Amino acid sequence: MNVIYVLWLREVKKYLRSRAQIIASLGTPLMYLAVLGFGLGPVFRRAGEGSYLQFMAPGVIGMTVLFTAMFSGIAMLWDRQFGFLKETLVAPVPRVQIMIGRTLGGATVAMLQGAIIFAVTLVAGFRPTSLLAVPVAFLIVALIAVVFSALATAIGSSLKEMQGFQMVMNFLVMPLWFLSGALYPLQGLPAALAVLTRVDPLTYGIDGVRGLMIGTTHFGVGVDVAVLLAVGVLFVTAGAWRFSKIEV
Repeated sequence: MNVIYVLWLREVKKYLRSRAQIIASLGTPLMYLAVLGFGLGPVFRRAGEGSYLQFMAPGVIGMTVLFTAMFSGIAMLWDRQFGFLKETLVAPVPRVQIMIGRTLGGATVAMLQGAIIFAVTLVAGFRPTSLLAVPVAFLIVALIAVVFSALATAIGSSLKEMQGFQMVMNFLVMPLWFLSGALYPLQGLPAALAVLTRVDPLTYGIDGVRGLMIGTTHFGVGVDVAVLLAVGVLFVTAGAWRFSKIEV
């Protein structure tokens, strides 16, 4: 368990020391909040759906957590390239502990980034229906972070070059977010799009956060949590298996 804590703490400290990264990572969420949140607000209200900022703020939080968690796989490739991963793997500890420590570290960093964006949405005008629901909503945010940190570990364990990971990210991360219902309601979608949204794990994460923060949910918070737990177990298992196959 000490190895898990050390690797978790390393990832968190590395994030906290990188102030430039923290500031730079605010750019895309702020752009979506400003351009879409305020730009499409009048259209959303005329459609009878209320405040678009209220609707999309949970989606922007989910986007931030997704991006940060997935990019934790790049950190593993850097460690592999510069030899830190090799030093870790030759230690006399089970590899599954190393994988869990790295995954939890990446998930914690993603949660911290999500908390920052949540604070930004409050400044922009987002108002949860109940402050008591916010801590519970962040438990779902934690599940999102673990799910996609584990996926990033599985992908990072399968690749050896940074370029390969970047290609995977381009073809995976943006579709995951755009299909999640972060920017549009899930009701009344065409059949093909409705199917795609249902196989996207992020859909259930954003739906759960939205349900707790503003009281609007498509599947139900219970279903959202159950799906995230199931996918989390699957991805953590896949990540542990792929990590165990890394050659020193």
